[in-house]
Amino acid sequence: MAIPRDFINELIARIDIVDLIDRKVPLKKAGKNHSACCPFHSEKSPSFTVSRDKQFYHCFGCGAHGNAIDFVMEYDRLEFVDAIEELAGQLGIPVPREQGSGKRPDQALSRDLYELMEEANLFYQSQLRQHTDKQKVIDYLAFRGLSDEVVEQFGIGFAPDGWDGLLGRYRQNQAAQDKLLTAGMLIANDNGKRYDRFRDRLMFPIRDRRGRVVGFGGRVLGEGTPKYLNSPETPIFHKGNELYGLYELKQKHRDPQHVLIVEGYMDVVALAQFGVDYAVASLGTSTTAEQFQLLVRSAKQVICCYDGDRAGREAAWRALETALPLLKPGDQVKFMFLPQGEDPDTMVRKIGKDAFEALMQQAMLLPEFLFDTLSSNHGSDKGALAKQAIALIEKVQDTVLQNLLLENLAHKLGMNSSEDLKKKLGFAVNKAKPLNAKGLQGRGTPLRLAIALLVQNPSLGFGLAIQPALQRLQMPGIALLGHLLDMTREQSLNSAQLLELHREHEQKSTLTKLAQWDHQVADENVLPEFKQTLIWLNNQYIEQLYQELSLKQTLTKVEKVQLTKLIAIMKGIAK
Repeated sequence: MAIPRDFINELIARIDIVDLIDRKVPLKKAGKNHSACCPFHSEKSPSFTVSRDKQFYHCFGCGAHGNAIDFVMEYDRLEFVDAIEELAGQLGIPVPREQGSGKRPDQALSRDLYELMEEANLFYQSQLRQHTDKQKVIDYLAFRGLSDEVVEQFGIGFAPDGWDGLLGRYRQNQAAQDKLLTAGMLIANDNGKRYDRFRDRLMFPIRDRRGRVVGFGGRVLGEGTPKYLNSPETPIFHKGNELYGLYELKQKHRDPQHVLIVEGYMDVVALAQFGVDYAVASLGTSTTAEQFQLLVRSAKQVICCYDGDRAGREAAWRALETALPLLKPGDQVKFMFLPQGEDPDTMVRKIGKDAFEALMQQAMLLPEFLFDTLSSNHGSDKGALAKQAIALIEKVQDTVLQNLLLENLAHKLGMNSSEDLKKKLGFAVNKAKPLNAKGLQGRGTPLRLAIALLVQNPSLGFGLAIQPALQRLQMPGIALLGHLLDMTREQSLNSAQLLELHREHEQKSTLTKLAQWDHQVADENVLPEFKQTLIWLNNQYIEQLYQELSLKQTLTKVEKVQLTKLIAIMKGIAK
């Protein structure tokens, strides 16, 4: 269900990118722009600039760029829709949705559920400090070696024993009870009697990427069953889309080098207690494609940590199958296996942070784990090994990784090279998409300058007369200029809004580059220079038309009139 384009346009218009970025990265005035050291890479001298006029940021060091939405997505590691909601929340306005074929979500219900989940979280935290049974929980936390700081960092609480600890707070509020039932915090039996889902458990709040509590994991105190009880699927909690500890990790590390994925809440918390504060947990399920995409967006290196037993290796294999089609150039996935009977919690307590991180350094690279597993499964049956390997390698989109895996497979099969393998098996390598042949060519051409000036100053196109010559001119890239003129002729836009309208456009990268291009045209000369580029382009069409007409013996009256009109339009532009 899409967010209306008009709303996104209005949102960008109402957000001042300088104020937005300055709250997170202190900016200094630098001429008509603002500057700072880039938040997206390490540098000593500021190369990060923010333009209030264009509502656009650009780093000349690492190339990071975009509008307010892009900054929130990159800085806070949010998806597009989450970034829209975050910016709208700052303005205190709801995000509308266009009605599609699917069921429309109840936004008011979702807001109420978020509020109730946060209230539940505060309730559990207060019980840890105030309940008459608090000492047994404090003793348990001490036994597990968890400090007050790490308990506070992860918002750990206590659900007291009894059927109505949380329910009792809403005894007179039927509507809130109904919503708590929807949020999975209450259960109703066959007779309609309601009671708390979580009882006598250590409570781990699960936060989404925006820090909102969307669910809970409850660990039993002692030896009861089930050991862990998790929130069910709800309108605001889909466990395959979330990772426990990811929000907390991002509060600690702006740009983590690696992220460790483990299986349990206590593993994440215990590792953080010992300084390994970049671990997340997959909420008791096999790692999903959505979770892997979150991981590789959070850090270039993902280390999957599993028990060394058969179940652990099977879980690792499922993770590998999920990861292969998702990996992009530069992404790296490794696999770490602990001694049988150990988990990250017990292991880090036994050997400490340094030794644990040394084990991480020894983790198996994805190709090593893949072929070790295939060799173990198929033994000397090279035919079966090759068949399963090819089926996996064909799914890989990263051509560098794909070729590396093919080289490994060729070696396993006793072939000289991956080229021999491809010929023998008829393997088709994924090829990168060719560059758009109709894109802009050259540097500093009048056409390039016209588009750059228009992207950086969309007001140039507002109210401009239609350019019929440009619609007929045969020149690579001219269609893009015509498209931009059509967009800016009827509506007043700034650069950020114009680029946002092209987020999914095939020429987005071209427009983004031109939005940053230093064209060396002074502000006072922008309008006359833009007019000159249009004159030049119109003249190109006149020349093109003359070349076409020169092949004819005589000109018709219509052709003469057409040429006269074009010349008149050209003179009008020059005024």
